[in-house]
Amino acid sequence: MSKPVFECKRCGFCCQGESTVSLSPEEQERIASYLGLSVSEFLARYTVKRGKRVEMKTVNGHCIFYDEEESLCKIHPVKPFHCRQWPLHPSLLRDKESFEIIRRTCPGFSPEASWEEVKRFMEEQGIDSKRRGG
Repeated sequence: MSKPVFECKRCGFCCQGESTVSLSPEEQERIASYLGLSVSEFLARYTVKRGKRVEMKTVNGHCIFYDEEESLCKIHPVKPFHCRQWPLHPSLLRDKESFEIIRRTCPGFSPEASWEEVKRFMEEQGIDSKRRGG
């Protein structure tokens, strides 16, 4: 059996940065409910507004919901679409350059996996370049 082209290592690299993903109103409601909070409590405690975007706060360079000690997402069952999708983002399907940029930052990709193999894997998973979140 061949090695998978992608297998999440739970390293938290994709949870790092100065900002996080935008949250739709539905995602805000779903996460608030999961945490047992009202939407307004959730927004006040865990989010920041950047222009029109509502994003999860960051703590020590990671999403507020990433537990560094346990290497896990505290809201995994209800995490936002873009978090569930990453790093298997449709942009990987567009060109080899995008694939190489993302692959260099994510240890979940098999070093031997070619762009064509990852593209085939993503297509088998139902991920295409026109897919949108929600």
